[in-house]
Amino acid sequence: MQPLLDTIAQSLSLDPAAVRWQGVGALPSTFAVSELATASIAACGLALAKLLESQAGACPAVRIDRRLASFWFNTSLRPHGWQLPPLWDAIAGDYPTGDGWIRLHTNAPHHRAAALQVLGTHAERASVAREVARWQGDALEAAVVAAGGCAARMRSWPQWCAHPQGQAVNRQPLILRQAFAGPAQAWQGNPARPLAGVKVLDLTRIIAGPVATRLLAAFGAEVLRLDPPGWDEPSLAAEVTLGKRCARLDLRVQADRQVFERLLSEADILVHGYRADALERLGVGAERRRQLNPGLIDVGLNAYGWGGPWQDRRGFDSLVQMSTGIAHEGMRWQQADRPVPLPVQALDHATGYLMAAEAIRALTERLRSGQGCQARLSLARTAALLVERGTLEEDLPLAAQTSADLEPHIEHTPWGAAQRIKGPLQVGTAVMAWARGSCELGSATAQW
Repeated sequence: MQPLLDTIAQSLSLDPAAVRWQGVGALPSTFAVSELATASIAACGLALAKLLESQAGACPAVRIDRRLASFWFNTSLRPHGWQLPPLWDAIAGDYPTGDGWIRLHTNAPHHRAAALQVLGTHAERASVAREVARWQGDALEAAVVAAGGCAARMRSWPQWCAHPQGQAVNRQPLILRQAFAGPAQAWQGNPARPLAGVKVLDLTRIIAGPVATRLLAAFGAEVLRLDPPGWDEPSLAAEVTLGKRCARLDLRVQADRQVFERLLSEADILVHGYRADALERLGVGAERRRQLNPGLIDVGLNAYGWGGPWQDRRGFDSLVQMSTGIAHEGMRWQQADRPVPLPVQALDHATGYLMAAEAIRALTERLRSGQGCQARLSLARTAALLVERGTLEEDLPLAAQTSADLEPHIEHTPWGAAQRIKGPLQVGTAVMAWARGSCELGSATAQW
């Protein structure tokens, strides 16, 4: 378990010695997906332990369950008598091109419309496949992206390393970080709820950012998620809004932007997943955010990294797996005739937990010195972390879920009753627990 955790802990200036492991087995993959799950969640525990040591004088043990961590990298929710909508729309998926494979990501209506416009066809899978087959992969990828859509042709890891974007992102550290002077702050937490009193403004969507803020809420933070009017995530809202309040603001409208700036000025942590240039274009770029809140802990992510020709490109976990060689290596491992992705959206989940760990690390420093922080992570850099760990020999499969793996209490969501898988992380007496259940997007007012 140590190689990935050692690398992550070094990036966060944490000592991995406090971790106590339990559980065996692995998700089915040639890559160390269960190790990544365990190490990234454990990193949050190490950051919390360092926070508690700095404020309460003792460093508690960090306990992490490998099997439960693997389950949380898939879904934590177990509905009672209802089902979540499908994760993918009817058009999304992998298609053979004239020279390989490409993945179209079409869950959002405007992304689907862009892909169909380029292909000149209607939303019917067989028709899409016929048109895709007429294209070369690079040309179709470029055309869909230029039209405002999302696509990624399948590359091998050596091809990605030779690509200008691969070269750019692989040169970056796992976490890009910059510190700024800010005001002093007092700790309001306690050993059971170490993040109590911490205000987190959440400007994130599918999936990494919401995972980060869900973890912060699990240890006591007050999380306010903001979405634009009309945005919905029907297949994921019940999974990732746990512990949060969710409101709507349109940052293109001056009145809503003023509300956002007021909320930001009072926040301790901002987590955002917009493309690299998006907040700048909305008038709330990095300089403006620091002006409003000099001590802000500002944690952002994007798909393809914070430099290089693709830093502003739209992207998702499944696309980054195609770009960086993960799906290609999975195909080779399975001796399959089509791309084989990871068994879960591991780049999203791991990056989310790394964001949460970085936010907690920066909070500990702010409590000590008043220092604010800007940190940047990306799915593509997390992909490099996983690929560089190397492929694995066969491992024991995870034991099947049982009723003993579920929290006993029933969560009453807007969609129906459900239970959660037990949290995999404990830090001293602090366990993963949420003050409120999941909620619909836009169900709260935009205020602390």
